[in-house]
Amino acid sequence: MSDGALGLTQLFLFLFFIMLGFPIAFTLMAMGLFFGYLGMGDRIFDLLVQRTYAIMANDVLISVPLFVFMGYIIERANILDRLFRSLQMASGNIPGSLAVATLATCALFATATGIVGAVVTLMGLLALPPMLRAGYDVKLATGVIAAGGCLGILIPPSIMLILYGATAGVSVVQLYAAAFIPGVMLAGLYIVYAMGIALVKPSVAPRLPPEEVNIPFAAILFSLVTSFIPLAALIGLVLGAILMGLATPSEAAAMGSLGSILLAIAYRSFTFGKLRESVFLTARTSAMVCWLFVGSAIFSSVFGYLGGQALVEEFFKSLPLNSFTFMVLAQALIFVLGWPLEWTEIIVIFVPIFLPLLDDFGVDPLFFGVMIALNLQTSFLSPPVAMAAFYLKGVAPKHVRLEQIFAGCMPFIYIVLFCMACVYVFPGLVTWLPDQLYGGAGGEPTLQMDAPPAGGFQEEEVMLPPLN
Repeated sequence: MSDGALGLTQLFLFLFFIMLGFPIAFTLMAMGLFFGYLGMGDRIFDLLVQRTYAIMANDVLISVPLFVFMGYIIERANILDRLFRSLQMASGNIPGSLAVATLATCALFATATGIVGAVVTLMGLLALPPMLRAGYDVKLATGVIAAGGCLGILIPPSIMLILYGATAGVSVVQLYAAAFIPGVMLAGLYIVYAMGIALVKPSVAPRLPPEEVNIPFAAILFSLVTSFIPLAALIGLVLGAILMGLATPSEAAAMGSLGSILLAIAYRSFTFGKLRESVFLTARTSAMVCWLFVGSAIFSSVFGYLGGQALVEEFFKSLPLNSFTFMVLAQALIFVLGWPLEWTEIIVIFVPIFLPLLDDFGVDPLFFGVMIALNLQTSFLSPPVAMAAFYLKGVAPKHVRLEQIFAGCMPFIYIVLFCMACVYVFPGLVTWLPDQLYGGAGGEPTLQMDAPPAGGFQEEEVMLPPLN
């Protein structure tokens, strides 16, 4: 068997074991070590040490545990509960008010954490019972929560964008700037759809009774001032510091973590028990991310060394593709991969396969990353995996069936695809904000940001054969 065929065998075996339910990170390392030993002998162990050190020394990944910790503190402090109640009061006279309040809460909380499972689970507990009691259609109510909870993949400070930036060697700060407008646009489209369906079919989203709508303006204002504005100010300061070049993502995440603790103390909901839970969950999530990166680095290095990457490049170059058809094909493959796989597997395994092809087809890695972030919304919404649906089913009343949640997600998948088409037709939606802030999508902020160089991770010199 040739080295190239060995590399493709490595890839197919990885997919096979993943389908059987083996842990992703350790399957990546096992496949990389096994096929690496076949291809390069004992030097694979030097590569293991080298790649592990390079991941652990990467400054970009420091912001991951800090942003995750910030999100868990906000979640544990019941701040989301206050936020939803205030937005529900403020949107009482709007068609589909409960759905609009749910989506607005999800969008704001997505900017505080990229943890999809936490947002969907909490909103399933907070928003689903009131919507069902108000007579909302089960499909609409569950679809709104599942789709809104996935916005954290796209809206900064997205963990997914940090991982993509570390993988592609793209500035995380510029990715945040590029993804901001598409993220707000997608959330806006969700809200417009919820309001539109409530106007066209009032039976699926009935208006609230007068006693829940006729609330004094002073009470609404007080609720917003005490719940919405503090959280929005914290998030605005964190994102503003990053986008304006006043702080690196890691520095801003550290200040955001401190701010979330102070906010929890101000709401009198901070306890050492909740702090301990947040630290534990943050450590678990961060460990998963780090081991995923270690396994991915070993797997992709061996895959490239064996010639698998070259075969993939030759295959794509042999097709009659231009930049448009390449983007369509790549996004279609990622969309299909989102059915059986989670977004972490797609980012660490399959995105590196496409990255070397971007220069050949004249695709900006920044634009490509935002399109992937949009596309990966569907990986949480489309069956058979549809993790957002399963998260929601775990906290939904027993009479809510999984099939109803899947059906409720379908309109929002179509909205995501429409948003992707708009972004491709009008690329300024991605490039305008980086251009205004940094003098172009390829420009650099005035402050040196903690992103890896264009070539990826820096490594110490080890006597190894070329990896590409």
